[in-house]
Amino acid sequence: MTITNASLRPDLRSTVRDAFLDAAAVLLPVSCAGCAAPDRSLCADCTRALTPEVRLRTVRGVAVWSALDYDEVPRTVLLAYKEGGRVDTARPLAGALTPVLAAAAGPPGRGAVPVLIPSTRAAWRRRGYHPTGMVLARTRVLAPPLWHALRLTRQTADQAALGNVQRADNRAGSMVASRRLRGRRCVIVDDIVTSGATIAEAARAIRAAGGTVGGAATIARTPRRRR
Repeated sequence: MTITNASLRPDLRSTVRDAFLDAAAVLLPVSCAGCAAPDRSLCADCTRALTPEVRLRTVRGVAVWSALDYDEVPRTVLLAYKEGGRVDTARPLAGALTPVLAAAAGPPGRGAVPVLIPSTRAAWRRRGYHPTGMVLARTRVLAPPLWHALRLTRQTADQAALGNVQRADNRAGSMVASRRLRGRRCVIVDDIVTSGATIAEAARAIRAAGGTVGGAATIARTPRRRR
């Protein structure tokens, strides 16, 4: 008799999964990417902290759906994923991205195309992979993205240390979209939205190439700061 995952009851599947993870932790010790607790890639508490809360806001004229607040556990996990090489967290992050992708894409059958924000050459050399692309591939919500649908016309500075006006200046005119997007409805996909300068520049480039922007989907959103 062959035991498949589908034939197991949910509680039994959980038990089998935990037993497998316990055995794997002996051979390949890991720690939680969110709190550093031993024996789990992501512990139960940190997994719950990545439960998506879909929120919509308009950023520079583009409707942006986001799943998590970029704070506490989500921030720690995203930093570990992007800067610490913790690609083992891509699947739980995909669980957070999935509902916002569905919201941004709209009703099924509209043929929305996911468009990734391009990485700089420095970021690609440092990581060796496209972090948002890896998470997107695990969602299986939309068709695969058109690779290189957006590309950088110049290398931009790291946005992290810039203010809102500087971010806009840094991104302005920095992208060009492929003609393959002409006549297609696009959903911009990124990891984090802060000021919205990157998403606004991507939207401009897509429209310039003849595409339309249905919205954007991000894993996380930075909290808005009051003046």
